[in-house]
Amino acid sequence: MDTVWLSGAEWAAVLRIGLGLWWLESWRHKDKKGWFERGTGIAWAADVAGKHKWPFVKSGFTKVVEPRPKVMAYIVVYAELALGLGLIVGFLTPIALIGGLLLNLLYLVLMIHDWAEQGQNAMMGLISFVALFAMSWQTWSLDNAIGLF
Repeated sequence: MDTVWLSGAEWAAVLRIGLGLWWLESWRHKDKKGWFERGTGIAWAADVAGKHKWPFVKSGFTKVVEPRPKVMAYIVVYAELALGLGLIVGFLTPIALIGGLLLNLLYLVLMIHDWAEQGQNAMMGLISFVALFAMSWQTWSLDNAIGLF
């Protein structure tokens, strides 16, 4: 593939690293004390799920998240950190890209009524999809350095 300045594989790596930085920023700006000690993140999500126009969202949230709010808070917050770091350094990249895509889809479904949130999740999902199918771990990654994937 002919490109300006970088090769196609390097541009795919730039997308992967940029997406990782986006996940890292999502983790950084969270109020961890609020999420872990006061349960603000899960309480907010419970409110959104409770008013959701699709009944399966509320019932799924009630069955999966509500019984274990503290565990789910840690899962959400540290999943964003793991995704960010994994994508930036290119470690277990295909797994991180699929995990990020699934998390963005989950956020997309939960926040179906909030168009501002939809733009971010749709864009992150699109970047995950492109980076996955462009095999963005081929360049500038630990995966490539140690021969994974």
